[in-house]
Amino acid sequence: MKNNLWVLALLALSCTTPKEEKLPIMGRKEISEKEVNGEMVADTIFHQIGDFSFVNQDSLEVTQDTFKDQIYIADFFFTSCPTICPIMKTQMLRVYDTIRNYSDVKILSHTIDPEYDTVALLRDFAERLDVTSDIWHFVTGDQEKIYEMAQRSYMVTALADNSQPGGFVHSGAFILVDKDRRVRGLYDGTKADQVDRLIRELAVLRNEYEVTPN
Repeated sequence: MKNNLWVLALLALSCTTPKEEKLPIMGRKEISEKEVNGEMVADTIFHQIGDFSFVNQDSLEVTQDTFKDQIYIADFFFTSCPTICPIMKTQMLRVYDTIRNYSDVKILSHTIDPEYDTVALLRDFAERLDVTSDIWHFVTGDQEKIYEMAQRSYMVTALADNSQPGGFVHSGAFILVDKDRRVRGLYDGTKADQVDRLIRELAVLRNEYEVTPN
């Protein structure tokens, strides 16, 4: 009887011990085979953010290598946006305040109106938000390449549309990207509860890379 009670107690303890949480890897995936020690084994290839080259508010080139060994949060906006962008930037400032002392997390905001959003204007925009480029990059570049990155890499909407306020339509998503250039979360950047979830899940992702949350 005592042995049975001991087994039941161990089972109860194992059921209440939290399992290590891990975020999903989002997007397309392919299964391929590779040879390991003379045997063919299945290998999963996950969707990754493609290579890119843009210019930030300090006139510096920003590429995928800028975020090597970094987690980052990406979004798409334009400075003259009359609808969701001001809300998104208010919410992203909350993220900025959370990560400003982290060495392994950055923010990448792409303008979808590069003709208007010059480097000088993006620099002024960043200064008005009182943020620094070592943490938060505002980038501009070829419009079509920005749209292609949004749709193919980050899996969100960004395009010109004269029927929409401001002349563009774009997703309000904040995209969480891991150190292996994989999308690990999509969050509505206009909703505080979604951004709360982003901040919580960022801690989960950092733990995955064995980084102790600050």
